Amino acid sequence: MPASVLVGTQWGDEGKGKVTDLISGDFDVVCRYAGGANAGHTVIAGGHKLALHQVPSGVMYKGVYPVIGNGCIVDPEVLLNEMDMLEKQGISCEDLKISGNAHIVMPYHKDLDGAHEKKLGKNLIGTTKRGVGPCYMDKMNRTGLRMQDMLDGHIFREKLEAALAYTNPILEKVYGLPTYTVDQICETYLPYAERLKPYIIESSRFLNDQLDAGKNILFEGAQATMLDIDHGTYPFVTSSNCTAGGAVTGSGVGPTRISRVLGVAKAYLTRVGSGPFPTELFDETGDKLGEVGHEYGVTTGRKRRCGWYDSVVVNYAARVNGLTDLAITKLDVLGCLDEIKVCVAYECGGKTYHTVPEHQSVFYHAKPVYETLPGWKCDISNVRNFYQLPREAKDYIDFLEQLAGVRISIITVGPDREQTINRYWN
Repeated sequence: MPASVLVGTQWGDEGKGKVTDLISGDFDVVCRYAGGANAGHTVIAGGHKLALHQVPSGVMYKGVYPVIGNGCIVDPEVLLNEMDMLEKQGISCEDLKISGNAHIVMPYHKDLDGAHEKKLGKNLIGTTKRGVGPCYMDKMNRTGLRMQDMLDGHIFREKLEAALAYTNPILEKVYGLPTYTVDQICETYLPYAERLKPYIIESSRFLNDQLDAGKNILFEGAQATMLDIDHGTYPFVTSSNCTAGGAVTGSGVGPTRISRVLGVAKAYLTRVGSGPFPTELFDETGDKLGEVGHEYGVTTGRKRRCGWYDSVVVNYAARVNGLTDLAITKLDVLGCLDEIKVCVAYECGGKTYHTVPEHQSVFYHAKPVYETLPGWKCDISNVRNFYQLPREAKDYIDFLEQLAGVRISIITVGPDREQTINRYWN
């Protein structure tokens, strides 16, 4: 497996961090290819529960290069705090590599993010207010600053002056916010630059050189398919291409070098923030899933919206990403239920849909069509072999596999690394 992609198939929070941590030992490099500090991956290993926002989950393995690709955006303060936290836990970041082409989140990006969200009122998107959208806007507007600009203080100042000439009038005249000076930002960011300089590299060359040397790379996705800027539930999406295709543009590695795409799906469904969610539950079952599954956002702490597994969404994700394998996480959480429902289609306007409708108005009003399966009503957190699962749990997995059209290679039955059933991943 020279290069593989790991991607979320729902609205994020599927357990990508755990799955990445689980399989990272099979790879020589783990590269994040999209997103910024708005992504939160929880990794539990060696008795430690760690929330990672910027550093790829592969950092947990000694000898694996964690790389932040050019498609990412970097908040230097968050990144450095995270590196310090890892070092205190005895986890070295000395092999971390950061693309010189990754864009930098500036303080005014966070101001703009929060102000724009507030201005939307009841139509808010539900962003994390981490400055991600405005940073990507500056990237596309060609007014952004990149990590390589931090290598030269003079260049950084020059580009920052140009960026502020564009941004300060928006802060002041559109949102009534304080403006920034070059000196004000440099006072904070240039010390960050001194610490981060040793890690900044030409990432595309590094990654391709690794592949040429026979090494294996895992491209770690952030957010998920239904949050992709092009393929998600726009406008309630993130600001980057977090589907598998983003691994190519976000790393500088060609598509012919990618051999496997592993999708991650939760055994039920959650979503943070605004936007359509056909299988959302507003009853005691939804509350129970949230309680048993500890469904709170890693980045924001917000309570997640909970619902039944939506096979239409996962089947759509399989097509958009070209999935070769699927990982199902948190199967153990469903052990608290007498029966389990699975959405197998939508109904809207008298029509039945077996794939996610492209038109937002249709998807927003879609009503789920369910099939009901019996629950297993027991603890499966100690099971490590698929054939030792209760019959009802095996039937549930087989049903999801049939609906997705993709083999389910990994099943997790708890938060720890060892609470995993490996069926076909090798």
